[in-house]
Amino acid sequence: MLRERLIQLALEEDIGTGDLTARAFRKQNKRGIFKYLAKDDFILCGTKSASLVFEELDEDINVRFYHEDGACLKKGEYFGEVEGPIYSILTGERTSLNFLQRLSGIATETASYVKELKGTNIRLLDTRKTTPGWRVAEKYAVLTGGGHNHRMGLFDGVMLKDNHIDAAGGIKEAVDLVKRNIPSTVKVEVEVRDHEEARQAAEYGADIIMLDNFAVEDIQKAIDIINKRAKIEISGGIRKENLKDYRNLDIDYISVGALTHHATSVDISLKIQKG
Repeated sequence: MLRERLIQLALEEDIGTGDLTARAFRKQNKRGIFKYLAKDDFILCGTKSASLVFEELDEDINVRFYHEDGACLKKGEYFGEVEGPIYSILTGERTSLNFLQRLSGIATETASYVKELKGTNIRLLDTRKTTPGWRVAEKYAVLTGGGHNHRMGLFDGVMLKDNHIDAAGGIKEAVDLVKRNIPSTVKVEVEVRDHEEARQAAEYGADIIMLDNFAVEDIQKAIDIINKRAKIEISGGIRKENLKDYRNLDIDYISVGALTHHATSVDISLKIQKG
């Protein structure tokens, strides 16, 4: 599976030919308990990945989280523990934390966007602007934060962007071309740059029309032009601070790349318990 491959790669990257620091502790052969400590308020995400890091390292390690992904944690709260050989836990500590911090950061950022859209029927979507190799994990984090996934990759949805349209010779030609070459159940989304392209996309059979970098007043005009003939997605220049400007528009989706490529990792420590 992709997650297991990613974890193996992360461990290989960090450990290389061996952990020179933890190696010295191996001779002591001591066992210990370490606890995860929240140093921020955040939405928990990535517990399975964090656990698999230690499972991959040493089958004698036991990991237990006190909460499931999606839980709201407070700064100062212990939320899980790792028990086993100290040298193995020290080796996996950073990699385990990297997964938790990154994925919890995305879930927390997503939840803050979702909060701004509460009370509307608009769905918040992620994009393909993800860290290479981390897409499945990062899109899972978006779901954990209350968002929704756009297509996972190029294989599970059609998105005709400006270069596709220009290469085909126009919107009609691009839509006709892909519809001849995909299963009939696959939706076709067309990204448009102006009102004329919005009219053509609606007329020539787009299932979803993305209004890319449209001003709010231009979005309303495009809504009138499309006139319910397709679902409407907006994207580009959308920030948490200006989401309120779009709440009352009759649109279906808002996609935000910043959910994954601008999210900040949360602060988490793994602390050994003494005594």
